[in-house]
Amino acid sequence: MATNKNAQLRYQVLDRCFGDFKHKYTIDELIDKVNDKLHDLYGTEVGVRQIREDIKYMRDRVTYNAPIVAYRLEGKKCYYRYSDSDFSIFKNELSVEDVNNLRSTIDMLSRYRGLPTNAWLEEIISNLEYRFGIKPNSENLISFEQNDQLKGLENLSGLIDAVMNHTTLSVHYKTYKGVEFIHTIYPYYIKEYNNRWFLFGMGEEVGDIENLALDRIVEYSISNKSFKPNVTTDFSTYFDDVIGVSKPKSDVKVENIKLRFTDNRFPYVLSKPLHHTQTIVEGESNTIQIEVRPTRELDQIIFSFIPDIEVLSPDWYRASITEKIKENLEKYSSMKV
Repeated sequence: MATNKNAQLRYQVLDRCFGDFKHKYTIDELIDKVNDKLHDLYGTEVGVRQIREDIKYMRDRVTYNAPIVAYRLEGKKCYYRYSDSDFSIFKNELSVEDVNNLRSTIDMLSRYRGLPTNAWLEEIISNLEYRFGIKPNSENLISFEQNDQLKGLENLSGLIDAVMNHTTLSVHYKTYKGVEFIHTIYPYYIKEYNNRWFLFGMGEEVGDIENLALDRIVEYSISNKSFKPNVTTDFSTYFDDVIGVSKPKSDVKVENIKLRFTDNRFPYVLSKPLHHTQTIVEGESNTIQIEVRPTRELDQIIFSFIPDIEVLSPDWYRASITEKIKENLEKYSSMKV
């Protein structure tokens, strides 16, 4: 049985009824109690079959192992109640600190509620609320950077499921240059960078790890090919030698890149390092160094600091950035005022 927000609400209502030793709830009364809540929140209702399935699910030893007993009333009717008055499937031993931390987490997650692309998150938040009886703060106190117009987010939930459940995919992809292809992908990992999401997996056609931007996935479907598990790539360290998500070719080696900043910008770079390898070379001259493989994401970072940054070494990379600056300057110089 799928555990969705409706199911969690049904379990919460049933749990309270089974733990109420002042009232004897028959199956019809249980249906009424559940439907009252469902109708108020979601405008839906369930019947006797669903409630009986819910009771079966709650009794299951692997899930809640709830001691639900059917007691005989007069005639053929029964009422349902826990045999243990202290039992609850939602009973927890959370401390005050635990509750406050959980409420803060729900507050942060709730920031993304209401977006069609984040429907999958609604289920997670609802489960937390129903499970622990904790509601988020009604005040709008926290804001996160996000791009509501980004394409492909509607696929995020399904792709996460594919990664977690080891499901082979057939992906129709369109590059930024308009080239389209369909590849069989064994999905291994999903990463967010710069407000965009990327799927990493073994591409059967290329025989190597592929990086697919979600906003470039035209469509995907489940393939009938057997899944090939990841036995080559440790994604916990896969990005250690780069900035961003692009992995350059094997002949692009790790470089010791030295960067000098202006007095005004240097404290910012110290407070927010460009990379985990960042170290100070010379504090008086505002110089740092990072050890990475140069990528277009590194170029973007450097250009975001202009005019407060200078690439000192290696010489070839300094020359590369210099050439890009010249090309950009020519575009501005050619403009007629």
